Amino acid sequence: MNFVKTRLFLDKIQEGDLVTVLLDGGEPVESVSESVVQDGHQLEAKTEAKEGHFMVSIRKGRA
Repeated sequence: MNFVKTRLFLDKIQEGDLVTVLLDGGEPVESVSESVVQDGHQLEAKTEAKEGHFMVSIRKGRA
């Protein structure tokens, strides 16, 4: 579900735009990180925020 919401948002922005999403640690952060790269986007940063959450910055690539 996290990746679906992230992908829907990425579909609305322009190529080269940067978006940062807050995700739970573990499977959610890993699956979103891997999936956006597989879809042609660039993972700019993955930073632990607090209490097991991560901030993931994604630059939209060509879709």
